[in-house]
Amino acid sequence: MTTTYDFEDTPSNYDDVQRQGGQDAVYDPNFVPDSVKSFVVHIYRHIREKNVYEIHQMCEASFQTLSERLFKDTPWPSVEAIAPYVDNDHVFCLLYREMWFRHLYARLSPTLKQRIDSYDNYCSLFQVVLHGVVNMQLPNQWLWDMVDEFVYQFQSFCQYRAKMKNKTEQEIALLKQNDKAWNVYGVLNFLQALVEKSTIIQILEQEKEGLEQFTATDGYDYSGGSNVLKVLGYFSMVGLLRVHCLLGDYHTGLKWLQPIDITQQGVYTSVIGCHIATIYHYGFANLMLRRYVDAVREFNKILLYIYKTKQYHQKSPQYEQLLKKNEQMYALLAVSLSLCPQTKLVDESVNSQLREKYGEKMMRMQRYDDEAFGIYDELFSYACPKFITPSAPSFEEPLVNYNQDAYRLQLKMFLYEVKQQQLLSGVRTFLKVYSSISIAKLANYMEVDEPTLRTILLTYKHKTHSVGSDGKIISNADIDFYINNDMIYVVESKPAKRYGDFFLRQIAKLEGVINDMDRIKLE
Repeated sequence: MTTTYDFEDTPSNYDDVQRQGGQDAVYDPNFVPDSVKSFVVHIYRHIREKNVYEIHQMCEASFQTLSERLFKDTPWPSVEAIAPYVDNDHVFCLLYREMWFRHLYARLSPTLKQRIDSYDNYCSLFQVVLHGVVNMQLPNQWLWDMVDEFVYQFQSFCQYRAKMKNKTEQEIALLKQNDKAWNVYGVLNFLQALVEKSTIIQILEQEKEGLEQFTATDGYDYSGGSNVLKVLGYFSMVGLLRVHCLLGDYHTGLKWLQPIDITQQGVYTSVIGCHIATIYHYGFANLMLRRYVDAVREFNKILLYIYKTKQYHQKSPQYEQLLKKNEQMYALLAVSLSLCPQTKLVDESVNSQLREKYGEKMMRMQRYDDEAFGIYDELFSYACPKFITPSAPSFEEPLVNYNQDAYRLQLKMFLYEVKQQQLLSGVRTFLKVYSSISIAKLANYMEVDEPTLRTILLTYKHKTHSVGSDGKIISNADIDFYINNDMIYVVESKPAKRYGDFFLRQIAKLEGVINDMDRIKLE
């Protein structure tokens, strides 16, 4: 049975005060409305009782409702103000501050001091988890939000720090003084320490042998223990994938994700935000490593999942983010399929959505002229992660902004790859037409000499193959060939015909027609 809490007992004038003037004029960090007292007392009690369901309800529903009603334009009350209502519990105060900063980032613009304070709070919280005795069960959603927000705030800080032009003298002094705050090594070390201390990699290995029950219980511990370290360690692997993607180190990012089998359901699919973040970054990293087939396969699966289930997430605080990532992944799928036409890997409902959104652009992208490069540029810029430069800025005059440098470098590398594919479009067109053709004849058609054609064919082989995560060479080609005695023999992969989807759609249509006919009253 769900407990309902009365959070309506706020002082009658509180909402009016909130609506007057700006944030600075009315915000009193020490004023705690009765509804907030009730909220912290209840959530503190549920944490002590390990009541995961109620904690989840309060984080996802009550916290959002109170934020919307009372703290739309201001922060929540300070941790010092609520501490007396929760026995001054050190760990709960760290958890409260984590939510306090998350709300601040979502609704307001944090100051440099607040950014640094938030980092210090994460350090204290993770230190307790890593080195203290934590005897709590927290919802997976909250644990994912911690890792997700930690990485987001790191990314946000790097972007903020890179805009040096308009920084005040006080801000520059504070940046110099706090050079360890949001340091890339500190961020990576915390995430790696959570993975290692939780022994999550070994737990997942043992689970394959039937010795552990991590996935079956969604990471929760039903024997009275704590799920916090294990699940934070698990989500930190996704966090490390994301950080390395932001840094442009795709190979290392995918290496960190390897212990999680993304071809199966897992704890990462128990939280929709984690599921989407995992596949988005996995797909993007594979796209940049030219493993187009892996990217297409996973984008297709997650887009189909969102297509079928997005109506169930409409009330979720993450719904807008879900829709944005959905659109970005369609753009990345369009790019992947333009570079590697493997439409047989795409489900028909995803394909029809893709054609609706990007059909015309995909046609133009096949031409490899200036307009096509413009579209590749546009889609990449819209759908790529917000790349960061993690190094500290130069404080020498003149101060310059360098927040776009990492993005420009990744875009340049991507477009360079697209440019190289331009050579191959002509070869592919001819290979689709012939089952065998002599090198001399193809060279004549392409208006190049034979040595140049051999170079182009070798480039085609190179560009349609890549090194897989296991170190083996994998093919991305829908059309392959081999050469024997100056003759080119084409090998085209035949897609397996799938009739199931067609019949299911026809059955659904027929049922619709029957229902319409049943509603018609015959005279």
